[in-house]
Formats: sequence, C-alpha cells, structure tokens
Amino acid sequence: MLVREGDERHEILDLGLGSCLATVAGALNAAAFYAVGFFSANMTGNLSTLSHHLALGEFASATFYASVMLTFILGSSAIALVISAGRRRGMRSIYGYCVLLEAGLLAALGGTDLWFLTDLHVPVMVLGLAFLMGLQNAVGTRVSRSKVRTTHVSGMATDIGIELAAALDFLRGRVDKDAEAQMRNLRLHTSTLLSFLVGGILGVVVYRAVGSYLLMLCALVLAAVGAWAIAQSHRQAAAPGSKATGSTAMARGGQAGRSPG
Repeated sequence: MLVREGDERHEILDLGLGSCLATVAGALNAAAFYAVGFFSANMTGNLSTLSHHLALGEFASATFYASVMLTFILGSSAIALVISAGRRRGMRSIYGYCVLLEAGLLAALGGTDLWFLTDLHVPVMVLGLAFLMGLQNAVGTRVSRSKVRTTHVSGMATDIGIELAAALDFLRGRVDKDAEAQMRNLRLHTSTLLSFLVGGILGVVVYRAVGSYLLMLCALVLAAVGAWAIAQSHRQAAAPGSKATGSTAMARGGQAGRSPG
C-alpha cells in the first residue's frame, strides 16, 4: 500500500490504503470530539468557527482555532519535507517510515494523555491530533498522487456526487471516455467515506470503554501498516532487476514532486 507511487499503483492498493487510514482518522477524529468537544481534522468546520469567533470579537477562542489549523498545516509540511528527502535518496520505504513515525507520535500522545496531562488535556490532545492528521493526509496524498485523502470528507462527497452522475450516464448507455476511471474513483471515494464513518463509530465506542488507550490501539494498526510496507520495500529491493525499477520510480516521483499542485 505504501511502496508503489502514482502510475505504479493499482486500484486495490488505493482502496486498501484509503480504507485503513480513513478508519484510523475517523476513529481519532470522532473520539476527540467525544472526549474534548473539538474536531482535530475538520479544517472546514474549524475555519468557519474561527471566522465566527473573530466576528464576535472572541479573540482567545479564535486564537485556539487558528492554532489548530496551523498545526494541521505544520504536520503536513513537516512530513512532506521528510518524504521529499527520502525520495531524493531513492528510499522506496520512505512512506512506510513516515507511517511508522506517525504511529510512534500517536503512541506518545496517548501515553502523555494517560499518565501526565491534567489541565493541558484539551489543547494537547486537539493540537497533537491535528498535527498527526495533517501528517497522515499528506502521506496518503503524496503516495497516491492526490487520489487518497483520508479526512477530506467534503471533497470526497463532492467527488462521489460527480461520479454517481457519470455512473448514471453509463447505465443509460452514454459511455464517456473517462467512464472507467470515474467508476474506479467512485469505488475509492465511497469506500474511504464509509471507512471514515465506521472508524468514527468504533472510535467513540472504544474510547468510552478504554479512554486514551484508543490512541495506543490506533498506533498499533499504523505501526503494522508501516512495518509491512518497509518489509515489502526491502523484499522488492532484493529482487532481481529491482534497482532499475526503483530508480525509475524515484525519478518520476521527483518530477511529480516539483510540478504544481
């Protein structure tokens, strides 16, 4: 799921990656709202709330929401720099290491919340998860060339609407040249959206039962995904003829990383 990039990827890889990461993101986002009353990944809602507080002159609250958004962006930027550095060095395992890093940071956040935090529980939890959600979104976006966005629900819902219209045209015999790609995207976006929903339900249920140990459980899932990707990349690197393939992939990735968007 995290070794092949862009054109090397096929639908099953994107479906697996989107479903796995969206389930984790949904669980963390919903659990954070249940626990502290804030969404860590809903930047649309956070920006709207920021404007609301600014309009009312509630600058302390506005500052907090601005901090959440900036922290989300910081997480995305930080991991993008790590990914770019890894790709320049030809590391096919860089995405696996990034997810492993996310798992470690999530476990540290969970442990801090369980055993050390008192009065700082709310800001540390919200800002910490916002950083990690920005990080995770960037990993999925970069490895899939913007096909997998695990917390961008508004965008996915819009895409599903467009793709459903294309599906209706297809059923009516009006076949478009992009119909096959639209159907693949419909499956991807629908499965990602449903995974986010299921993850949210599970996140609240599990958080009610075990509290911040939920973060530890999610960290274990991410660690397994990251470790599997690293092991897979090492197996591919050891396979005959893999050197040329890896160099070609990294070259394509570097060119794409320098292009707009």
